Amino acid sequence: MERTELTQYRVAVLSGGWSDERDISMSSGRACQQALREAGFITVELLDIADVHFVECLSAGDYDVAFIALHGRYGEDGCIQGLLEVLHVPYTFSGVLSSALSADKERAKDICRAAGIPVPSGVTLAPGSEPTDDDLDAIVDKMGLPLFVKPVSNGSSFGISRVNERGGLAAAVRKAGSKGDRVLVEECVSGVEITVPVIGNDEPRALPIIEIALDSEFYDLKVKYEPASLHHIIPARLDETVYKRAEELGIAAHKALGCRGVSRTDFIVKDDGTPVMLETNSIPGMTDRSLLPDAARHAGIEFSELCTLFVQWALEDVPVRAAR
Repeated sequence: MERTELTQYRVAVLSGGWSDERDISMSSGRACQQALREAGFITVELLDIADVHFVECLSAGDYDVAFIALHGRYGEDGCIQGLLEVLHVPYTFSGVLSSALSADKERAKDICRAAGIPVPSGVTLAPGSEPTDDDLDAIVDKMGLPLFVKPVSNGSSFGISRVNERGGLAAAVRKAGSKGDRVLVEECVSGVEITVPVIGNDEPRALPIIEIALDSEFYDLKVKYEPASLHHIIPARLDETVYKRAEELGIAAHKALGCRGVSRTDFIVKDDGTPVMLETNSIPGMTDRSLLPDAARHAGIEFSELCTLFVQWALEDVPVRAAR
């Protein structure tokens, strides 16, 4: 599709919502709206899915495509994708099943393990469970310390704790499960933290790998939303063979989970050079501090062009109305 034709399509940028990542989503939405306008799109409207009139506005807006700038529950887990399927509105990024699987850390690990991607060992606890002292002792005996405790389905480091001592494990489980989610207790893998952004549909490719430089114990909320220049090293300082292997595994995770348009898979590279997958984000953050736009810029892709590609890929294999 010619660019001049593409920019005639009406775009609804979906942001906001009810998750812990609402504010981040609003920032991503505004950034994507501005980028698409800079790219020449004539009609780009920002819709907050938490607005009481959202479904009415979306249905009546005569939109050709929805650009999803949502993170966390209801936006990244297949819910909004299902609504858009029902309304027959093409949308950016992964479909219902892929989104749901990627958002579920336990299921995503199962799928990626089956695809030959190294993942940490872990134990999943049922929603609202109160493990006994014997249960907690068994977990520590199995995986040692330190441990990471996290909600299975939340994102952006919300609810995550690093547990260095046995005495802190029960509180960390309660924190991770406070929103009624399943809780994942996972071994702590030591090494260099990297993230592998991948873009594309049927022939995905990796953008430059980012090494995350930390002064804290892990990539927590405070670090994530500080200026990128403080923590992003691009390209990651890895041996050439390890770098290539990390690219391959990032693309393998993208394919195994059925992602489209974009994914960003986080890894820890162990001292022996093995990249171990932590999680895959099917809708990475898209603010000026986010990892994905930073990697794209280093690949020579400006943010406006990246967002244009996402719209173009959203319309692949989808019947759309003639350009206005």
